[in-house]
Amino acid sequence: MIQRICPPAVRVAETNVDVSGVVLFPEEAAAIAASVDRRRQEFATVRWCARTALAGLGVRPAPLVPGERGAPGWPDGIVGSMTHCEGLRAAAVASKRDILTLGIDAEPDAALPDGVLRVIAGPGEAEALPPAGPVCWDRLLFCAKEAVYKAWFPLTRRFLSFDEATVAIDESGTFTARLLVPGPRVGGAEMTRFTGRWVAEEGLLAAAVVAVRPAAAR
Repeated sequence: MIQRICPPAVRVAETNVDVSGVVLFPEEAAAIAASVDRRRQEFATVRWCARTALAGLGVRPAPLVPGERGAPGWPDGIVGSMTHCEGLRAAAVASKRDILTLGIDAEPDAALPDGVLRVIAGPGEAEALPPAGPVCWDRLLFCAKEAVYKAWFPLTRRFLSFDEATVAIDESGTFTARLLVPGPRVGGAEMTRFTGRWVAEEGLLAAAVVAVRPAAAR
């Protein structure tokens, strides 16, 4: 599902069910030791996905420990993102030689709880969503903003609130996020936006933001 919205340089592994018997590194087990069983299972399964995806790049298994704001620590030379929701666990990884940053998110294709859209949407953003159609556009907006944040944070190490980026969704399966705060500088120029792709399938939504590294910086 997510591989279809990522370029070939990105390796993706995903599963619709939790994987049993995943062996965690001691550092990973310690990070999740105080959590409930369901959270530990999600944690282990998404790391199984990550290690499967990393193997596609020829990278040996290594601890993937949550760091600042929960962002996973990736092996040297790797960028990546993880996501999990009811019905999907997934990880996407790529070499820093090819990809500057990436972010993925998955959500159930169901309307947001009452009041949440007002929290995540900036002025005019909700009104700009497509009319009622085959997917829950409010949830897709949330999904896209989460993917944007996951791509933003590794470049800046700064929080990005919902009202600091305006996302415009196209029904064709793409979206654009315009940053309302100073963006990271890449190759001497400031990034002012991210672009992404989305997909809906079997009751799930997924969004991916993949920023390709400028050719001059490779």
